[in-house]
Amino acid sequence: MKKINIKFGWKNITAFALPLVLLAGCKKDFLERPPTDAIVDANFYKTDEQLQAATALLYNKVWFDYNENPAFSIGDIRAGTAFRGYNERSNVEFNTTDLTPENRRAWQSLFVVVGQSNLAIANVNRYGGAAVTPVAKKTAIAEARFMRAVAYSLLTMNWGEVPVIENNLDLLSDPTVKKATVPSIWRFLTREMRAVAADLPETAAPGRVTRWSAEGMLARFYLTRAGVEATGATRNQAFLDSAKYYAQNVIANSGKALLTNYEDLFKYPYDNNNESLFELQWAFIPGNAGYGLGNAAISHFNPSSEISPEGWGGDKAATWWMLSQYEGFTASGDTMLQGRTVDKRLRATFMLPGFSYPEITRTVNRVDTKPYVVPYTLDAERNFANIKKYVIGQGKDFGIPTIEPQRYPNNTYMLRLAEMYLIYAEAALGNSPSTTDAQALAYFNRIRNRAGMANLADPSTGAAIPLTLDHILNERFKEFAMEARAWYDLVALHYWNPAKAYSILNSQDRGFYYVTPDNVNNASTWTIKKTPWATPPANPRMINATSGNFRLPIPAAEMTQAPWLAEAAVEYP
Repeated sequence: MKKINIKFGWKNITAFALPLVLLAGCKKDFLERPPTDAIVDANFYKTDEQLQAATALLYNKVWFDYNENPAFSIGDIRAGTAFRGYNERSNVEFNTTDLTPENRRAWQSLFVVVGQSNLAIANVNRYGGAAVTPVAKKTAIAEARFMRAVAYSLLTMNWGEVPVIENNLDLLSDPTVKKATVPSIWRFLTREMRAVAADLPETAAPGRVTRWSAEGMLARFYLTRAGVEATGATRNQAFLDSAKYYAQNVIANSGKALLTNYEDLFKYPYDNNNESLFELQWAFIPGNAGYGLGNAAISHFNPSSEISPEGWGGDKAATWWMLSQYEGFTASGDTMLQGRTVDKRLRATFMLPGFSYPEITRTVNRVDTKPYVVPYTLDAERNFANIKKYVIGQGKDFGIPTIEPQRYPNNTYMLRLAEMYLIYAEAALGNSPSTTDAQALAYFNRIRNRAGMANLADPSTGAAIPLTLDHILNERFKEFAMEARAWYDLVALHYWNPAKAYSILNSQDRGFYYVTPDNVNNASTWTIKKTPWATPPANPRMINATSGNFRLPIPAAEMTQAPWLAEAAVEYP
């Protein structure tokens, strides 16, 4: 077999370039039986080291399609934290159909993760050699179950009732797998993740999931399940308590800590830092062998060819609504925002004209300059607040002479400690309209303080005020913007308070705007004005989220290939 070196958070790990036939890829239906060599051949699982190398692909290649485009297209664009000006606007306008290509790609890519996780479990059990230690075998299976559970949480939050498949080989005898009900899927997911937490070690090589990764996911899962099993608009208190317990346990006992500087989270190399609980592990490997192992999303985020040859992100930016969430900008009527914010997360997440980034090189007519100062243009079509988060510049900025498209080396966060603080705060708030719980306020303010913001207070008097759900949601939108979380926060809200979820979505202005700095080279204030000529119906500003369009429809091609997906869902064991 051919050997390749894969950066996986630890030094000089050598993994094999294994034949990986992606289940549910472009030419396969997700229900097809996976080939027996899909993730590795039968001669590979003979030592602990080989087992670890085989499961490494569960951290990158199997997530490649989801990470490249569907993650932010659904997680941020559909949620209204970001928008696209011209292309693939179905999620911007909230009119995704069963024929939308991105819808099918999202569905397929997540079932890739499920299928390959199932295959990894089967291969470990079937081919594990006598030299493989019981601990290594248990850990490898737990890693695969972890990935499968995360993928299923995203599947059910997007499409609701979906088939639960724990062994794709069983489909050979009966492919007509039924959809499972949403509550039974969440029961399965929390049960799975509790088992995973028991089997994963407390410490592992950098980049590998641990018990703390699983307990962090349990905090997220239980907070969501509290809404799934709500009585009316009252969330399940036992699950709120479980979310609070697991969040606190991770905060207090994992040894994890918030990075001091928020912006450092998204520079390179930040990979597998002490705030991280779970990251997708990407590597730059030149040539064809590297495709699928690098971070492809960055090519879609790069806003300009001046900082990257594949500057495909010129029409991707914060929405007007998202910019209005940052404290300090004040509205002038319904058409303009003005001012500045001390919130450091804005600069780390979106590029306003006049922002300066010393880590990025700008190349114009083959002349390099540093720092990169975001240019201001009179062209209102381009003067958006483009994406900065995860954008790390040219290869020369991070030690790779020539970077190839879709092969960036920086990892993707899937879970970090900051979420534990906000989960604790929301679980402590529970079903009350507000809370003065001292620990919840302390955790909430720790996130604000790291961003350069003062403790939560009345803006008029400066006096401390109780914490509400609106405060927590607003903080989550800013903390995790462009990390593909906002949509899933809205889905979690929708489980128990759909009216509030619709109200947030339907209040968002997603239309065109342009940003003018007070100083093009060293801006301190900005005017953000709606573009008057970009009006409906060609560029609708507002959406109409309802019970009829909130969930993504199962792609038409999948319904054609598996018509039993139209049948009523059943309880999953």
